[in-house]
Amino acid sequence: MGIEEYGGGQGAQSDVLVVTTNDVPGYQVQQVIGEVFGLTVRSRHLGSQIGAGLKSMIGGELKGLTKTLVQTRNQAMERLVEQARARGANAVLMMRFDVTEAADVGTEVCAYGTAVVITKL
Repeated sequence: MGIEEYGGGQGAQSDVLVVTTNDVPGYQVQQVIGEVFGLTVRSRHLGSQIGAGLKSMIGGELKGLTKTLVQTRNQAMERLVEQARARGANAVLMMRFDVTEAADVGTEVCAYGTAVVITKL
């Protein structure tokens, strides 16, 4: 797998800035819109479960599960940005991920943060 399969985040051309910080240097918050989130639940397929079980006996990275989690986080973040944009925001502050097991059938990933309108100082 290449590096692009292990990472995520925004592209350089996004119209909604997403940061994990409380503010953005050089910008001022003009309006707080409120909490936004993007949620997705992914089930695990049988092949990855068997492979993960075998790999866990000998150790090492579970590359199939890593790739699935990266895709899932990226989808949750895309949904977060869509919701922020739809509500009129041009930035999301204090973005976080929450990951939990969903009834032993999959993984729930939620990207959440505070939608705001920012302007350059």
